[in-house]
Amino acid sequence: MSLFLTLSFCQFVILLINRLNTFLLSNSYNTFDCVINTPASFNFANSELQRMLKRNIKFFIIVLLTLTFFKAQSQQKVLGLKEAEQIALANYGSIKAKTNQLNASRAYLTETKTEQLPDVNISAQQDYGTVNSQFGPLYGYKGFNVASSGPITNTQNWNAAFGSLYLSNVSWDFFSFGKAVEKVKVQKSTVSLNETDLVQEQFQHEVRVASTYLNLLAAQQLSKAQQDNLNRAVDLQKVVVARVKNGLNPGVDSSQANAEVSNARIALTNAKETEEEQSNQLAQYLGIPPQSFNLDSTFVTKPPASAGLQAQINLADHPLLRFYQNRINVSDEVAKYLNTFSYPTFTLFGVYQGRGSGFSSDYGSNPGAYSSSYGAGADPTRFNYLFGVGLIWNITNPLRVHYQVKSQKYTSAQYQDEYNLVSQQLSDQQVLAETRINNAMKNFRESPEEVRAATDAYRQKYALYQNGLANIVDFTQALYVLNRAEVDNYIVKNNVWQALLYKAAATGDFGVFINNF
Repeated sequence: MSLFLTLSFCQFVILLINRLNTFLLSNSYNTFDCVINTPASFNFANSELQRMLKRNIKFFIIVLLTLTFFKAQSQQKVLGLKEAEQIALANYGSIKAKTNQLNASRAYLTETKTEQLPDVNISAQQDYGTVNSQFGPLYGYKGFNVASSGPITNTQNWNAAFGSLYLSNVSWDFFSFGKAVEKVKVQKSTVSLNETDLVQEQFQHEVRVASTYLNLLAAQQLSKAQQDNLNRAVDLQKVVVARVKNGLNPGVDSSQANAEVSNARIALTNAKETEEEQSNQLAQYLGIPPQSFNLDSTFVTKPPASAGLQAQINLADHPLLRFYQNRINVSDEVAKYLNTFSYPTFTLFGVYQGRGSGFSSDYGSNPGAYSSSYGAGADPTRFNYLFGVGLIWNITNPLRVHYQVKSQKYTSAQYQDEYNLVSQQLSDQQVLAETRINNAMKNFRESPEEVRAATDAYRQKYALYQNGLANIVDFTQALYVLNRAEVDNYIVKNNVWQALLYKAAATGDFGVFINNF
């Protein structure tokens, strides 16, 4: 936005300068027309005033334009690493998805706890039909009503009237050998698994963002190094061309200088491409559209203040290992839950109902004692209740459940092996992290000497070549050595922070890295 405003202001200033030039020229013509009737001294003073005014206005506008441009550049927001981490954690898609997954598992846990409550149902129905039936009570398992019926007739008939049924029903599996409790435990362990899954995803994303931030910073610095190398190659080209034109050097030197400039431009283009790739990757991790980033580069010029700081958490508390441990816990709870299906379920049930009928009480002896009106059948006149205890057990279930539990235990063993593998890898990475930090610090202390020596050699070769005391091969070699030293310097400084980030990732304590900012 600042750059857009600056460009718009530039266009406005250019337009204003053109208008001022037109105005001053028109005034000059008017002055010329009046020169016959005006003293010469006045005409000269007037023209001098116009030229002075024209120069001062242009100078003022140029200064104003320059100040405005640098102000816009200075106001460009610098993206710090901590701010980038906050944006990434708030916007990244996988973190949002795992957050919703956790919320879903918590909601399902609440639902699972309510499954231990009894089923309470109410029902009402009004029917029209015949009443050929038999005496006797009947209750369907987990049913809603008592099937109490009327008299038995000798022959089938098609007398029909309205009937009604109103009831309430309670059914409760009050004892199932811990089936309901184990199901709740399974869901609780699932919630814990999703919690650690979210935490480890956040931790890994923090590491990804920090790594990409450092990679982009290194890419930007390498682009600067290649730009400096191109500028030096162009300076070499100018010196060589001048000496060749003056006959002081052979013409082949200019060809070699041109080749160096082309090579430097190619290297700069490749560095810019790498910078764009890292910038695009960082934008993806931040969950924002691709754009150019102005990163904080001040911290990378010095080593971390607490590079030797030890992690504040144990290896077992590493976010990734906690996630793997909870996978084992969920599998173990599922095995316990499956085992409960080997046992029967005891159910307590009760029913209270009212029934109405259009058939009269003496319908058995008098087949005409019924009414087909709706009101006669909708009004309940008889009531019944029933309660009892039921048991249901599929006696072949233990055979099937045995193998289900066995399969689940193998799954737990699989998760345990994966946990052991990741634990061993993290333990080895912690040892490697210390080695990487030590080596990076050695290179960090050595790099300034390389840059200093390469710069001195370049300046010496440049002076010698200008005075005809060195050939172009020696000079281009010094140019290459200086470029390599600058690139090494940027990479070495960045590697110190990359090594510290590697240690934070291996120990599971991101504070080891981020607390240096």
